[in-house]
Amino acid sequence: MEKILVTGGAGFIGRFVAEELLARGNQVRVLDALIDQVHGETDGSAMLNPEAELIRADVRDKAAVAKALEGVDSVIHLAAEVGVGQSMYEVERYTSTNDVGTAVLFEALIDRPVRRVVTASSMSIYGEGLYRDADGNTVEDAERRNLRDGLANWEPVDAQGRPLVPMATPEWKRPALSSIYALNKYVQERTTHIMAAPYGMEGVCLRLFNVYGPGQALSNPYTGVLAIFASRLLNGQQPMIFEDGEQRRDFVHVTDVARAFADALVLPQAAGGTFNIGSGKDRSVTEVATELARAMGKNDIAPQIVGKARIGDIRHCFCDTSFAADRLGFTARQDFQQGLGELAEWVARQTAKDRVEQMRAELETRGLVA
Repeated sequence: MEKILVTGGAGFIGRFVAEELLARGNQVRVLDALIDQVHGETDGSAMLNPEAELIRADVRDKAAVAKALEGVDSVIHLAAEVGVGQSMYEVERYTSTNDVGTAVLFEALIDRPVRRVVTASSMSIYGEGLYRDADGNTVEDAERRNLRDGLANWEPVDAQGRPLVPMATPEWKRPALSSIYALNKYVQERTTHIMAAPYGMEGVCLRLFNVYGPGQALSNPYTGVLAIFASRLLNGQQPMIFEDGEQRRDFVHVTDVARAFADALVLPQAAGGTFNIGSGKDRSVTEVATELARAMGKNDIAPQIVGKARIGDIRHCFCDTSFAADRLGFTARQDFQQGLGELAEWVARQTAKDRVEQMRAELETRGLVA
């Protein structure tokens, strides 16, 4: 049994991680700032298991972080501002919380080293996923051109203008940082690996794909896409989908993600590694919105296809799970349809402020919608 500090542990993923760790017989301490955008008008602690000790503080608060590390054996670092679009204009806020916050944590760990630190990274660091060209060659640096020219040509092409075929993205693909959030997550990764070993610690990073499940922040328009769609549907509004809706993503249930963190904390073969955590199955965004509407009994509400792109968004990225399966024995267990049903049941008991139009207006005002 260990005492484990979970930064950001009162958030959506953090609560499930804390629950999993407690179920395995550990003691859990949570450090969380409980910001309004994530936790709304409540204090944010209501859904946290009462067996977890809660310290309400910002991860950039050096004294609070040092206190939170007292007597701790290992750390799961989840504290972060999350949202690709918002990161493109709240640059200081995102960089301060994500990069400086991680720096503060590791500086405190110099004096109070732990056995292992597992840091949450993101599929966002890949930018576009891996592709194959018409000649069968893999393409790591696919880019989309002329998003501002008004043409509905969303797919990446090669130098000859030929379409590229999306492939599952493995960990060895070079990063292509297309948003401030992606840059932040990559800095968190590198900080973890750079700082852990010299101070006698083990570092692990998990690149999370699209995490979904009950307990997401429904009133936060920069959270996971399924929560945003659920908020719209709950309020009788059409899910808003940018581009043409054929973007492909990988959706992984939060209970699978929590299990991955708990395993990555203890498995000897995880030390020093960076692993994709996803379901290994890709779906179009339109397909997901339609299936969620069906699960929520809102079949009459079709998605709204915006036909415009958000600057910083990517076209296709889905998970190659083979490395995590080989090294961690990780495979996602939650059936997607069952997971949607569970999410729909939870959403039906909630209220949510629909702020999606506000989000879109903020992005358009700043020229971030092409």
